[in-house]
Amino acid sequence: MATAHPTNPFPPRRAPLLATVFGLALMASVSVCADAQTKNGFDLANASIPADKIMHGGPPRDGIPAIDNPMFIMGSEAGYMGDDARVLGIYRNGIGKAYPIAVLNWHEIVNDRIGGEAIVVTFCPLCGTGMAFKSTIAGKTKRFGVSGLLYNSDVLLYDRETSSLWSQIAREAISGPMKGARLGMVPVAHTSWGDWFSRYPRTLVLSRKTGYGRDYGRNPYAGYERSREVYFPVAATRDSGRYHPKEQVIGLELDGRFKAYPFFELARVKSPVEDTLAGQTVKVYYDPRHRTGRVVGADGAEIPTVIAFWFAWLAFHPGTEVFQARSEEDLSAASFRR
Repeated sequence: MATAHPTNPFPPRRAPLLATVFGLALMASVSVCADAQTKNGFDLANASIPADKIMHGGPPRDGIPAIDNPMFIMGSEAGYMGDDARVLGIYRNGIGKAYPIAVLNWHEIVNDRIGGEAIVVTFCPLCGTGMAFKSTIAGKTKRFGVSGLLYNSDVLLYDRETSSLWSQIAREAISGPMKGARLGMVPVAHTSWGDWFSRYPRTLVLSRKTGYGRDYGRNPYAGYERSREVYFPVAATRDSGRYHPKEQVIGLELDGRFKAYPFFELARVKSPVEDTLAGQTVKVYYDPRHRTGRVVGADGAEIPTVIAFWFAWLAFHPGTEVFQARSEEDLSAASFRR
């Protein structure tokens, strides 16, 4: 695991990245409150996790602006999208939509509606996690923003109605009036544009006309996914070094049980893999060409999962089961290269 920076909320190698995204002036404007129970203006007094584990990511609240009024174009009009461009794809209520990672890198949250259903699409560049949720909770629709705070290097969302903080990967409110409430996942394909467009040729694509002056042709996190560096402290476990920290895994949760399916392992077996978790039979599909995968249940319906970096999945699920295509002896002898 990469070296953590437990006493510095702005690790040295994180600073250039923030400068690229927001400018040095924005970094200078970040105020670190002396009261550990309040960060970026959020009251952490009733937080379900220790306040000192919630880190300042750099920007203030809404310093990374969520997209609240997304505009879309037809996929056939998105000539600037290369086949290998990464997207989060959702097909729901008879409508297909693609959300380019090139846009999400700069915004992290899109408050949207698909066929009249309120959905929030989220992406954490530091954890590689693209997840979508139903944003109507207990009968009330929430609109989410980027808090500027992190837990286990993962983005903490906040809802604008109650200022409660929500963990993306844990799918749970960790502070505020909504503490303990859970988010319902929506199936997402984290795949290439070429793959998504071939499956859904009438798909809509999130437009680059967001109302913000960002260079969507440039990746502010270039090189991060290949580096062993983890910018912020995460929970360490004995299995942290089992794979490259940025090895992608399909993370599955069923009835409180968790299992990771590393791409490294799935590439060594024929797809689909039939497996069992929490007494339920599932099939795991892996597409090495488009570096994506999905899980379906015995009824053939897709089960919502998340494609995440290994370090991030493990930090939130230290007791996770792990699918292995080979023996422990073979695994320990393998020389993994990204």
